[in-house]
Parts: sequence; structure tokens; C-alpha cells
Amino acid sequence: MTRALAIGLLLILAAPVALAKPKKCTVRLHAQGNENDGSVFTTPVTTPISGKNIFIEKIPTISEHDVSAYRPYQAAGGSFGVLLQLDEHGRLALDTLSVERRGSTVLVFIDGRIVTELLIDRRVSDGQIFIASGLNAADIALMQKTWPEIGAKKRK
Repeated sequence: MTRALAIGLLLILAAPVALAKPKKCTVRLHAQGNENDGSVFTTPVTTPISGKNIFIEKIPTISEHDVSAYRPYQAAGGSFGVLLQLDEHGRLALDTLSVERRGSTVLVFIDGRIVTELLIDRRVSDGQIFIASGLNAADIALMQKTWPEIGAKKRK
């Protein structure tokens, strides 16, 4: 009887671990917001590259759900960069963002940390986001688990 209870307890404790989904890479692009929108819609942030104090929108314009593929590369200083290919929804969101928010800043978050800031200076209609550097090997490993690599042959 005790053996059956022990096995039952072990199964109950092991079930959440066995059913847990593997960790996926998160990518969020937050556009610069208006400080008059209030704390419900925007939050203050100091940008990592320029050091400006700006407000960003709490809801991302583009997320990992809009990414369809990626291409990593080794950047200077031992970090990595990546080219993100967006799906149709992401391409349209990026195009709209680049037209409506010209001159503003976009912050790129990878797995919850600010990786880079982008200044919108032209229209982007190709559906690609280029992150020059700031990623580590763990970020690339998560991307490999989440999306296919651009130009890679499909697995059968």
C-alpha cells in the first residue's frame, strides 16, 4: 500500500514538469509613447544607447508571434546580432509603425531585457528587423528552439 502511495505521489509531483512547455524566445518592440497618456498606457524608460529619458507604450507593437524566421551572426565584441523576418501581420505592423512614428524611438526587448533602441528614420516595408548586436549565446539558442533559420532547409 505504501509503495502505491509513493508511486502516486511521485506521479503527481512529476506531472507539471513533464507537461511544461519548453521555454520560447520572447521579442517585443515597444514604440515611444506620449507622457501625457498616463501610467496606464506608458512607462518611463532610460534608453540604453542614447541615455534619453522617454516614455514607451506598455503594449508592444510587434511581438514574437509576428516573427516567422531568424538569421543569427557573430557581432564584434563577442556578442551576437540577428535578422528577424516577420510574418504578414508583423510586416504590416512594422510598415505602419515606420510611417506613423517617423522620428521616434523603438526599444527592442529580448527575453525581458532591452537589447537595443532603434530610431525610425525611414519607411520599412520589407518585414525585416535588424538587431546589430547585444545578444548572447543563450538568446540565439532560444531563437533556434522557437523559429526556423532564414534559408535553412525544412526538416522532414
